[in-house]
Amino acid sequence: MIRVLTLGVAAFALAGCSFLTEGVRQDISVSTTPSGAACVFMRGGQKIAEVNPTPGSAIIRKDKHDITVECEKEGYQKATMLNESDVAAASFGNIIIGGVPGIITDLATGASNKYDPKMDITLQAVENPTAAVSPTAMAPLTN
Repeated sequence: MIRVLTLGVAAFALAGCSFLTEGVRQDISVSTTPSGAACVFMRGGQKIAEVNPTPGSAIIRKDKHDITVECEKEGYQKATMLNESDVAAASFGNIIIGGVPGIITDLATGASNKYDPKMDITLQAVENPTAAVSPTAMAPLTN
């Protein structure tokens, strides 16, 4: 019995506090004004998730790198918002309980990071969508 208890305590001490309490994935909800936009989550130039249409949410793997969310809807300008990676509060528990092994576990798995769980993005209407194409661009070519 003591051996089992000792193994349990050792396993807990070796795992990071954030890893145990918050995990390595996080749900991020995104809503847009107006709703019905298509949003892509990007990190390091790679697509990691999408919400289409808004409002909705995506489960992403936590990481030390920021996430950029780009939203598009016909008749509106593309809107981009940065969701910065921050330190999860449970990571500070490693100072008391997990020690160096816990800190290493949280850092290696991304569990020590967190993002803002709710994003609200406003898209601006294109004032005159036909003005984007100039009349000379539509004129036939003459020789």
